[in-house]
Amino acid sequence: MEIDVVIIGAGPSGIQAAIHAARRKVSTVIVGKPTNSAMYDADIVNYFGIAEPVKGSVLLKAGLEQAKASGAELVEENVISAERKGKTFLVSTEGGKEYTAKAVIVATGISRVKLGIPGEKELVGKGVSYCSVCDCSFYKGKTVAVIGDETEAALSAELMSKYASHVYWITEKPKAVKALVERAKLAGVVMKSSPPAEIRGDDKVTALVLKDGTELPLDGVFIELGAKSAADLVMDMDLMPEIDDTIKVDERYATKVPGLFACGDVIGKPWQVARAVGQGCMAGLSAADFLKGVK
Repeated sequence: MEIDVVIIGAGPSGIQAAIHAARRKVSTVIVGKPTNSAMYDADIVNYFGIAEPVKGSVLLKAGLEQAKASGAELVEENVISAERKGKTFLVSTEGGKEYTAKAVIVATGISRVKLGIPGEKELVGKGVSYCSVCDCSFYKGKTVAVIGDETEAALSAELMSKYASHVYWITEKPKAVKALVERAKLAGVVMKSSPPAEIRGDDKVTALVLKDGTELPLDGVFIELGAKSAADLVMDMDLMPEIDDTIKVDERYATKVPGLFACGDVIGKPWQVARAVGQGCMAGLSAADFLKGVK
């Protein structure tokens, strides 16, 4: 489907970007799951017009209604790939939808979510990784585990099956679409439902211990707790992220790639809802101006 602007991420910055882009009469699609937003389960305080704490989910729901009323469409799926194709972008979702967009706004929030279990921090770079695409080639013929319930975990498990000799997928309840789960199983991935408790090793990873007491001897652990990270997405759109995985933008929230914009937590600290909303406003307006040829 051809669309003017695709917004990747359904948090406060992405929703606000959609409101302003759609009000400028450019066709707008938000792709993402509001429940993945860091704001969803939070109590929001110190926000303009809100005297008492309010649940983030309430604000997100209201914002989505505004976006839809402005003409934007919400697709509650994770993005599995986004590529630059000449002067346009091809955005694909886990459900098989494809959008050819003239502009893209990346508003995915913070990436590289941590597990917070013993051994994780100490063994980063020594067998613990947050990017299977980046590090898959180091594990040819080895045994690895992929941890996570979402789309990226399913994709990572399938990917690692092409390199590693044995792949475990640690997931209590897979949230990825059934087709992706089945693809991982068909690739020979072994699923374990007990949560991870500890990563063991000294100079390198040697085992993963699950909460049910099972100890899996292995060489690598890939922690994939969300959708495809912003860093991975923008690299496929010909943009190199910063060393801390943030995205560099100018005063109009445009990147160096024509038609590619970013806003919210993904462009750096401070991580505040008010800041994210303001940036979403500017990114949405800037994307609309780009599409209309406004300098």
